[in-house]
Amino acid sequence: MLLMMGLLGGANARPQNAPALNLMPWPASVQNGSGALKIDASFGVAFTGYNEARLDRAGQRFLSQLQRQTGLLISGKTAEPAKATLVVHTDHASKEVQEPGEDEAYTLEITPAGAKLNAANPLGVLRGLQTFLQLVDVSPDGFAAPAVNIKDQPRFVWRGLLIDSSRHITPMEVLKRNLDGMEAVKRNVIH
Repeated sequence: MLLMMGLLGGANARPQNAPALNLMPWPASVQNGSGALKIDASFGVAFTGYNEARLDRAGQRFLSQLQRQTGLLISGKTAEPAKATLVVHTDHASKEVQEPGEDEAYTLEITPAGAKLNAANPLGVLRGLQTFLQLVDVSPDGFAAPAVNIKDQPRFVWRGLLIDSSRHITPMEVLKRNLDGMEAVKRNVIH
């Protein structure tokens, strides 16, 4: 029993010397910095490089969730890269419907001056935005995200959730909430 718990618990557990950050799942590489990025009503996001409607919707969901999380009235508009707090760069498109094995890697660098999220395609951007939201926390000066440098990619290609609608009638609102939860913890397949 203890061996089984050790094997299961150790698969996604953070290393003992890692900083105490509320991240799920734990990223492949985390380097702690000094200071924190202040999150206030002037927070803005800019998308550079490749762009598509999926990224625009992701940016709107991100700002909406950040507003709910902090209670701040954050502008729903994205900012110019020079004025943005978070600059998101995407290199190229991914497939319209995700296939197993597609690149979901991203790097997220947060400093007290700003944040940068870089990914090869929109899938990595979606994962990186959720990691940023997980990092936002209450600080003595309001809301902030700690200064970190994260390089991440999923350990497993297939990270799914099974909803057995043949045995349990599930209301549409519950299904939508499950999809939001899957996005928050970077799941990629719904059965």
